[in-house]
Amino acid sequence: MTNGPDRTSQLVEAQHPQIQRVDVLIVGAGLSGVGAAVHLQRNMPTKSYAIVEARDALGGTWDLFRYPGIRSDSDMYTLGYAFKPWTGEKSIVDGSSIRDYITEAAVENGVDRHIRYDNRVTMAEWRSGNATWTVTSSHRDGSTSQIECNFLLMCSGYYSYTDPHRPHFEGEEDFAGRIVHPQFWPGDLDWRGKRVVVIGSGATAVTLIPSMAETAAHVTMLQRTPTYVASRPAVDRFAHRLRRILSPKLAYRLTRVKSVLVNQFVYSLSRKHPTFVKKLLLKQAQSNLGPTYDVGKHFTPPYNPWDQRLCAVPDGDLFATIRRGRASVVTETISRFTSTGISLTTGKTLPADIIITATGLKLNLLGEVKFVIDGTPKDMSETMNYRGSMFSDTPNLASMFGYTNASWTLKSDLASAYICRILKKMEDEQTPIVVPRRDPTLSEEPFIDLQSGFFLRAKDAMPKQGSKHPWKLYQNYMLDFINFRFGKLDDGTLEFMKSSQSCQIGSSKSGREVA
Repeated sequence: MTNGPDRTSQLVEAQHPQIQRVDVLIVGAGLSGVGAAVHLQRNMPTKSYAIVEARDALGGTWDLFRYPGIRSDSDMYTLGYAFKPWTGEKSIVDGSSIRDYITEAAVENGVDRHIRYDNRVTMAEWRSGNATWTVTSSHRDGSTSQIECNFLLMCSGYYSYTDPHRPHFEGEEDFAGRIVHPQFWPGDLDWRGKRVVVIGSGATAVTLIPSMAETAAHVTMLQRTPTYVASRPAVDRFAHRLRRILSPKLAYRLTRVKSVLVNQFVYSLSRKHPTFVKKLLLKQAQSNLGPTYDVGKHFTPPYNPWDQRLCAVPDGDLFATIRRGRASVVTETISRFTSTGISLTTGKTLPADIIITATGLKLNLLGEVKFVIDGTPKDMSETMNYRGSMFSDTPNLASMFGYTNASWTLKSDLASAYICRILKKMEDEQTPIVVPRRDPTLSEEPFIDLQSGFFLRAKDAMPKQGSKHPWKLYQNYMLDFINFRFGKLDDGTLEFMKSSQSCQIGSSKSGREVA
């Protein structure tokens, strides 16, 4: 399946955009960007919009990552859109299937015709005088272009596409084989019959290993710290039973509700009774790996479940690969690379022909865009996040950020529909500016409460959340569903402004002036 009917013409349009002004500009043509566009078309059909995408294909994460076995660890009944039922056989699927699903959603709704490829947004400048964002994009040929909009919607994901977390290891230059980071997987890499060491224990590592182990001589997962790994069925039998008696749309909705409730229950149980959940996870791992396997060393982290994200493996494929002897786990620290492998601090050496550095992502919430408000640079790390989507004292700007304890799309679907509610109110009341006004007495909390390394590394560069609603991120779909769908827009925090002249946008509620 292609990413649109005429890619060549779309790339030309990207370099010389015909649309100079739109009502809404969406940045990013991935899962949340395409979803936001569909919500906008359905709820606000009179609004003009465009999508700018830095790459030359839609799909975001699911087009960028091409390493073996790439898949989501979320089920497609919650990772899928609310408006497009997932009808595939499996519930946990590979990256290409997710990319095809996103593409189908774009083409079916005509969203693909609004995408301008090869547009890497570098700056967004707001002018209160005409309630306009001027968005500057760079292109691969070195040129730049600008598009103006009234409302800017950032759907660029949560990590850097160009700069992953990649620590340097002593002696790398001595290694005679290939060193590969999964984010930049080379198409010519041949691991058949080779000894492979994968550094890391997160979602990428547990996905890579079963796939590579099918043809590699052996694959070793080298981890400094274990991760909780849970086996989940690749096929949702409940969904298949519903499909036999209900319409695809109704079966999908009911399965989606079931999945949301089950996932929320597991998360809540983990937070309230971590010891109990820990025992269940370790018992499952022991059952899959056999009674003599050292689960205590290799699959027991020094933290509670959901202090960091759990890794889900479909039908226990990672465990099965280890049990068959195709892969193994080593829990040690690295001393240095050698010409033939990796030397550990214990003195042991792991032989390797290929080393995969599955060392993680670099968090990047707003796509490395420089924001300027009425001529003054805006440091987004100093803002507070409103309802998980907007930013304090920042006009006409929203960002999609999914759940950390559930599928990304659940939150982006809700937030997209909520932004449409805001746009409708702005249109009806002829208020061209909307700003969440921060309460200066509200205490700050970290944006994300997980202890995962890539969140902790970026903590100081992220916006903050507040200690209470509507600045608190509850990571609870049912609560967000009620607040986003039925909560008041006039909540005493969100300010709709009729005047677009000389607004003190950057000021707090206590000291602003409006002409």
